[in-house]
Amino acid sequence: MPQKITLLALFFAFFALPRVQGQLQMRGLEIGPWVGTAVYFGDLNTDFKLNRASIAGGFAARYNFNHRLSARASFNYGRIEAFDSDSDNPFELNRNLSFQNDIYDGTLQFEFNFLPYIHGHSEYWFTPYAFAGVSVFNHAPKTENDAGELVNLRELGTEGQLSGDEYGIINLAVAYGIGFKWDLTYELSLDVNLGVRSGGTDYLDDVSTVYPDASELLRSRGPEAFALYDRGLMLNTEGNRIDREGQQRGDDTVKDTYLFLGIGLNYYFGDVRCPKLGHAKARRR
Repeated sequence: MPQKITLLALFFAFFALPRVQGQLQMRGLEIGPWVGTAVYFGDLNTDFKLNRASIAGGFAARYNFNHRLSARASFNYGRIEAFDSDSDNPFELNRNLSFQNDIYDGTLQFEFNFLPYIHGHSEYWFTPYAFAGVSVFNHAPKTENDAGELVNLRELGTEGQLSGDEYGIINLAVAYGIGFKWDLTYELSLDVNLGVRSGGTDYLDDVSTVYPDASELLRSRGPEAFALYDRGLMLNTEGNRIDREGQQRGDDTVKDTYLFLGIGLNYYFGDVRCPKLGHAKARRR
């Protein structure tokens, strides 16, 4: 639903907002790095808490078609993580799972400026904007075992996946968000944006469906898989973990989501064009 709202906003804004009349048109490439933070929402963060935000960054290239429309390609990295121990939900507290995941993300998006934006112009030197596009990302959720070592969860088949039938590590997601950009000089500008990636997978956290048969998991995947598929705190009267085969472990009706929030510095290689007078740079007066 959020991505549909963003796409509708882009559509109506394109036809409804006024344009710069018959004058300067900006066209050209700008590139630069960005730094910020990454946040995850999913089965191990159902309360949308922000306390586990981690480092993120990347490099982007934007091509400006004119003062309204542009396309941006970016390569991005972000680490996401979550802990059931942060939750207020009794079920999640008892489940007691945790993970971290390094996301490598390539995104192509189209942007619409809500205000005319022309580098170096005395009036049109800033704008909010919205964007939508598609992302391809690679991920591999991990957790710490009892010895404090990082373990790749996908290889353990913690929800009973057979060897060779694990979830994919390369996925597609819908990308959408909002931002704000403004000039520092004719060539340099800053860009702050919040980008959402959703719909790609429900296994960013290695949690999605139900608990497997514990004895079968132990036989097929070994003791480490058995130790990590359920780290519940609740014990039965014999001091063993409660067998919850087939019981809910996660919610597979809603895909996991990750967000990038960052600020970027861009260098502009293009020019500003005047339809009647040829090429010209409109520096801020």
